[in-house]
Amino acid sequence: MSDSFLWANSGDSHSLGEEAVWEEILPKDLAARMPRSEKFDGYELVHVDGETFRRDMPKLMTKKVEGKTIAELVMERGATDIESRLRDLDAEGVWAEVVYDSLGLWESMIKDQKLLAAANRAENEWKASEIVSRSNNRLVPTAGVPLLDLDLAIAEMQHAAGLGLRVISMPSGVPQGMPDYNRDDWEPFWSAVEEAGMVLGFHIGTDNDGSSNTPYRGPGGAVLNYVNTTFGGQFVAMKLVTGGALDRHPNLRILISEGGASWVPFIGDRMNEGYRQHSMFVRPVLSLLPKEILYRQVYTSFQHDETAPAAMWAMGYRNVMWGSDYPHLEGTFGHTQKTLHELFDGVTPEVSHRIRLGAFKELFPHVSDPPAA
Repeated sequence: MSDSFLWANSGDSHSLGEEAVWEEILPKDLAARMPRSEKFDGYELVHVDGETFRRDMPKLMTKKVEGKTIAELVMERGATDIESRLRDLDAEGVWAEVVYDSLGLWESMIKDQKLLAAANRAENEWKASEIVSRSNNRLVPTAGVPLLDLDLAIAEMQHAAGLGLRVISMPSGVPQGMPDYNRDDWEPFWSAVEEAGMVLGFHIGTDNDGSSNTPYRGPGGAVLNYVNTTFGGQFVAMKLVTGGALDRHPNLRILISEGGASWVPFIGDRMNEGYRQHSMFVRPVLSLLPKEILYRQVYTSFQHDETAPAAMWAMGYRNVMWGSDYPHLEGTFGHTQKTLHELFDGVTPEVSHRIRLGAFKELFPHVSDPPAA
């Protein structure tokens, strides 16, 4: 294994400590209704605007070390403090990164569109002034938009774009009461997003109703549940391709984060098969085969998958992006250089550069290049 230092951009990372941010930027009565977390031995309760959801947690996340949980210790290492975070990224070899919320991903469970609109407006202004500005554009935080009302969503998306935000956080499962993503009801939103040049960012694991993140029990349940979280992102990509949204909006780009990359060629082949063999039932008719649209407009991020580089060099899918998942347990923090070398030492420089840096820059050209290694 080479001992050279590799730089990479990350298509997936997270913030923590949203509760403290909400208390800072929202009126007290609104902040109290935003998602908050209580951690217990092996499980977590998430409270969202009067509703409570339980999810199982790795005991490592709730175990106390010197009186603090692992999540609290990681937060101190830069999950919310910009300067500490950038020091971590420099040490790991991560130059720029997309930053999703953590607890804030539960905002999709909020049913009050006025609360959601107020929260998104305050969050987006805070992210632009605190995260984008203080990181000199190395951190690319996701904007929130109130998807329960598409007119409000479009207005807030345009406001966020005017602030300099570049990517929208979208749940892979549509908010309750909204039409599915393959329906034409979303057409005004897709048009506005394309015109604004924003990226649609779908993080895996945001497609259920919040009632359970562990649908499988018994032998193999832990692995089954972990793998199950990836499927929502795949269905989002298929809906936007087969429903015609991406065909009608060829400059619209979507990012499926933390869901791997080697599924894209397989799903593309299956969609092509269905499109050809069941053409008498297919609506709408597309200008290109589904796989071509998928390859053109859908970007994906992975962290450890050894098959992901082959999706590019062996199967022609170029929109593969690496991601660190900082600071989550599944991520590469603490061993990023080792992971990058294991993934890329055996591929051509072109493939390595494209996955580590190039695809990210295609989505976010405003980000500067890293210093010379």
